[in-house]
Amino acid sequence: MITASPLRAQPRRWQQLWREAITDPRELLEVLDLRHLAGELLPARETGFALRVPRGFVARMRRGDAADPLLLQFLPQAAELAEVPGFVADAVGDLAARAATGVLHKYQGRALLIATGSCAVNCRYCFRRHFPYAEDTAAANQWRSAIEHIRADTSIEEVILSGGDPLALATSKLAELTAALRTIAHVQRLRIHTRLPVVLPERVDEELLEWLCGLPWPVAVVLHANHPNEIDDTVTAACAQLRAVATLLNQSVLLRRVNDDANTLIELSRRLFAAGVLPYYLHQLDRVAGSAHFAVDDARARELHSAMREGTSGYLVPRLVREIAGQSGKTPV
Repeated sequence: MITASPLRAQPRRWQQLWREAITDPRELLEVLDLRHLAGELLPARETGFALRVPRGFVARMRRGDAADPLLLQFLPQAAELAEVPGFVADAVGDLAARAATGVLHKYQGRALLIATGSCAVNCRYCFRRHFPYAEDTAAANQWRSAIEHIRADTSIEEVILSGGDPLALATSKLAELTAALRTIAHVQRLRIHTRLPVVLPERVDEELLEWLCGLPWPVAVVLHANHPNEIDDTVTAACAQLRAVATLLNQSVLLRRVNDDANTLIELSRRLFAAGVLPYYLHQLDRVAGSAHFAVDDARARELHSAMREGTSGYLVPRLVREIAGQSGKTPV
């Protein structure tokens, strides 16, 4: 007698996991056994920037630890409501760099597309937390304005997809863009800035990999991880798939109480490299309104960067930089 094999459970699609993300700060504290801190940590009034964090990422947070470095990146806090001089809505001059609908043209040879305003997580220090996404995303109208701008400017050799998070879009929508870019001879490279493979690694699915594999240009995927605890086996597996079709880099932001420690930064670089990702930039915080409580002063930043150079291999030390509105590139700190 032949017995039937048990059915294998099908992996849940990333879209479903996205929909199941935690969006209520009180629920997040409940899941982490921190419900008693709700009155202390939650803002007294609406911050205007909602909570969103996938449950798989929440599982990497330490239960019962109000100082968990992953939790601090996403939990709304009353400190966001403080008005601090020098911390403004448009911290890096995005609005002045708009060249077409959803297109920022700051740097020679590169055009950045605000592909979408959606993210799988809302980082509390996000430099675009006040950006007018409702009126200015490149994917609107089948990418038409973005394509027209890129086609008309023959100096543009690299297209950068940003957001929001470009991988928040369906792969078919991304393919719509790259099909049009194929017809523009002066486009030579594609860069994708994304947090999804870190916070929702299920996004790296067969359809996405097939799309990337079929592109005619070299592709760089720039990830965003700030702490070694963000990188678990699921992230490592996603990176293993991605690095078969793209060059993987990482950008971190230096954040007070999250990663302002040399050993933490060194361990982050080691885990990234073990996953096939090269540390690229360590950013000083963009001074966006609502983020001042994350700021680390420049003297401390240089001290940490020096300790990294002394404590690990040179190729594991990202460049310490900041973005200054109107400058032609990142500025070393």
